[in-house]
Amino acid sequence: MLAYIVRRLMATVPVMVMVALVVFAILRLTPGDPAAILAGDDATGEQLERIRKSMGLDQPILTQFGVWVGHLLQGDLGVSLLSSKPVVELIGSRVGPTLALATSTIVLTVLLAVPLGVIAARNRGKWLDRLVMAISVFGFSVPTFVIGYLLILLLSLKLGWFPVQGYKPMADGFVPFAQRLVLPTLALSGVYIALVARITRSSIVEVMGEDFIRTARAKGAKERAILLRHALRNAAVPIVTIIGIGVASLITGVVVTESVFNLPGLGRLVVEAVLARDYPVIQGLILLFSFTYILINLVVDVLYTVFDPRIRY
Repeated sequence: MLAYIVRRLMATVPVMVMVALVVFAILRLTPGDPAAILAGDDATGEQLERIRKSMGLDQPILTQFGVWVGHLLQGDLGVSLLSSKPVVELIGSRVGPTLALATSTIVLTVLLAVPLGVIAARNRGKWLDRLVMAISVFGFSVPTFVIGYLLILLLSLKLGWFPVQGYKPMADGFVPFAQRLVLPTLALSGVYIALVARITRSSIVEVMGEDFIRTARAKGAKERAILLRHALRNAAVPIVTIIGIGVASLITGVVVTESVFNLPGLGRLVVEAVLARDYPVIQGLILLFSFTYILINLVVDVLYTVFDPRIRY
């Protein structure tokens, strides 16, 4: 297992190199001039040229890429063109809200979606099954930002239960921290709860038709024990897979959710960097998201061996 993990981590190196090359090329070839954004509308041609030279944008693309990779190998993601702060420092200051939102979303998804899927599978064809599937269809159909604005309208503006926007770190107290996470967590988790619940239901329904389930029933095992001890464990591999995909998809979900609820996280930083054409920040964030995606896939592969002893690497 250890050798497999090491091989997978080593395989990320060429993948990250390709990601870096593609991102660097796309950002440099798309229309727009970051020097013009920094200089403003009244800048002269000489001022623009001076800014481009200071930023290294006057050099050939390959030279720029080589300089950037050299700094990257030293752990230096560069300096933001907009704020003149190190990219590592910017990411470090924004990672807290994103981690809090992602963690709360994952926990809520697992706590609600898996039991809903089990309930639907146990009551297959009944009204409870149809209700869970209807909720799942609703979760798939309504965009995250629509759910977010509806939650703000109902729970914040109408009832006044939660703050409309903003973020408070845990250091300011757990209650203010939790209050500002409830609405974005509910908005972001909707689609993932729907996805995981449907996969859980379909996986358990499929497993319930296997021979070992009939054998367990023939031995007199209780239906609840059969469902939880035998069916759910054997259906865990596709469930873990879809949860892993959902965790990786949070990368795109946080961009919308953090913008709606004005959370100062990595998703918000992505929007700001793209609008300002802040090359170093965009590149650093994409590399971080890509490595996170690869790491999540590795964790999911390792978890397969926990739930299914037949899988060995």
